Amino acid sequence: MRYRLTFVVGLALGYVLGTKAGRERYEQLKKSARQVSQNPAVRNTAETAAQQGRQFAGKAYHVVSDRVGERMPDSVAQRVRTLRERNANGDGPDDWGTSNT
Repeated sequence: MRYRLTFVVGLALGYVLGTKAGRERYEQLKKSARQVSQNPAVRNTAETAAQQGRQFAGKAYHVVSDRVGERMPDSVAQRVRTLRERNANGDGPDDWGTSNT
């Protein structure tokens, strides 16, 4: 499904950039895209996919960090432990410039 969506988005972008249909056709496409993005079914599906992605990323993070943790230098391992504790306490963003999303 992701590849199909990427293809459709690329096709639409290529059409807009590659044709000489003019501003009117561009506005029609923009309006259609806005309607699709505001559709409740599309929004629910996107939120579900994002939530599942966050869950999968969280599981993968713990599996990878547990397996790689023994092979990391002590300074990096200490930094990871500090970040885990900070995230467990809900203290907000880290100082590496990443967000909590």
